[in-house]
Amino acid sequence: MATPAGETTRLSPAGFTHRLRADIERLRDEATRQRKLAHRRAEFWARTDIVLGFPAALLAATAGAAGLASADVRVPAALAALASAGFAAGAGFLHSDTRRRANKRARHAWASAEAKAMVALGQQHVTHQDLSDLLECRQAALAAYDNEEPQPGST
Repeated sequence: MATPAGETTRLSPAGFTHRLRADIERLRDEATRQRKLAHRRAEFWARTDIVLGFPAALLAATAGAAGLASADVRVPAALAALASAGFAAGAGFLHSDTRRRANKRARHAWASAEAKAMVALGQQHVTHQDLSDLLECRQAALAAYDNEEPQPGST
């Protein structure tokens, strides 16, 4: 129903509570999705770190041992050393360990937001302060991806 120009629509207390609950439910659902996504990303970056780091270490050790063993295997040893350097450079370029840690921090922050939303929804009466607290938790979770520690009291 449209209101005439200049009039504002006021919600009844029940309508206000219903809208607060709906917003908190949306934040809870977002937190659940983002927590699961951050978990999958953390696992991906952990696997990437292993896939690039282990062969680099193995090839470097093999190249060193082969290069010292005899003069006949110096060319293959040099090729193994080049491959090792490529894997190490790829791992360094992707910063997979940093990304894994950021996603683990984000996963914990999203889980905290999800839990606070569940607690708020379990209460008989929700207030705008509950929603405000959840929005702060959401901001902290978003900041976790940027390798930032949330500041107390910041939004």
